[in-house]
Amino acid sequence: MRARVLVLGGGIAGIAAALRLADAGCKVTLIESRERLGGRASSFLDARTGLLLDNCQHVTLGCCVEYLSLCDELGVRDWIRWDSEQYWVEPGGRETVLAPTQWLPGPMQGLPAFTAARFLSWSEKARVAMGLAHLAVADRRALGATTFRAALDEWGQEEPERTKFWDPIIISACNMLPERVSARPAVQVFQDAFLKGAAASAIGIMTRPLVRVYDAAESLLRNRGGLIHLGESVASFDASSATLASGETLVADRVVCALPFEKARAVVAPSIRFRDDRFASLEPMGHSPILGVHLFFDRPVLERPHAVLVGRPTQWLFRKDESGATVHAVISAADDWVDLSPEQIAARVLADLHACFPRSASASLVSCRPVKERRATFAYVPGFDDARPGPAAEDGAGPFLAGDYTRTDWPATMEGATISGRQAASALLDTL
Repeated sequence: MRARVLVLGGGIAGIAAALRLADAGCKVTLIESRERLGGRASSFLDARTGLLLDNCQHVTLGCCVEYLSLCDELGVRDWIRWDSEQYWVEPGGRETVLAPTQWLPGPMQGLPAFTAARFLSWSEKARVAMGLAHLAVADRRALGATTFRAALDEWGQEEPERTKFWDPIIISACNMLPERVSARPAVQVFQDAFLKGAAASAIGIMTRPLVRVYDAAESLLRNRGGLIHLGESVASFDASSATLASGETLVADRVVCALPFEKARAVVAPSIRFRDDRFASLEPMGHSPILGVHLFFDRPVLERPHAVLVGRPTQWLFRKDESGATVHAVISAADDWVDLSPEQIAARVLADLHACFPRSASASLVSCRPVKERRATFAYVPGFDDARPGPAAEDGAGPFLAGDYTRTDWPATMEGATISGRQAASALLDTL
């Protein structure tokens, strides 16, 4: 008889787990509280423009092999646009293009472009080079108890290069300030992407709304015999059942919990919470917010596919249409932004845009739609690795856990979510 499996949560982790289990012959039922799959990386219909907008600009990198494998499985990999160049823009409009060379191996592939970078002085470049040399050989597992800022200090990095070079990368990649984030994920970003080779550091942008990716996932899961319940919230669960908010109880042979960690710890049955130490480890976990801002102008303001704003609170801009009149701004580690009004947010973003692209001041803002994700990612603080639970309890019993917060060795990313879902599926299948 086919094993019956409940997968709770339809984000990327739940999707990855459900597809792997269904492919292995399990009878999968996926429960998602929203009306569509996707979780935190989602899309919504903007009433003012009639457009499907992603809540934030989610990117992947060439080194994210598991997420790209999932895209292959869904048949959507060719929807990804790859940018090998990064466009760094200073206040005043001066641009530096950081493009890896194909003829130098990692970690040297970015050396020619880095040497020519105009936003760093020669003394700053020398210190950054020294920092990168330390970082390239650092044992990231040994750095889990310290902050990335402390590591930068130890490696001789001063304020100018921290502000202009290290901050835009690390704040965006880890969604935390260097003085708060563990050095381990920060070092990983550089070691696995920017220092590994040109292909590993390429930036991938999904060219269609993320909901279309999840439409493909829903179709594939149904084709593999899976059942999907949308708009159904989980009120409680244990190792073999889940009770929905409607009062209905679903029974299965195994359960995979791919809910956000704060939801998982809130609704897990007391009988599981008291015997399974993994749920106790979830208690101290916190969040870090992201702000995505959709801007619609009456004329083009951004020629490049993206821009890294050097030394500005708005870290990244992404061009969202061919003309460059629609722009998406991303503010990571947005603690100082999430309580602002839409008008205040628009004013701040416009100030950063005008500072780095002076000619944009002649454009009129037609519409602005900020999207606040207060619980966008887990807070990867020093010591966080000790709290990350594995997919299964030490005794091998369920429920099985999936989610980017689990022990994936990745920060909060689509890659980490994919890995977690596949790990949970593998751990479950080992018990059948």
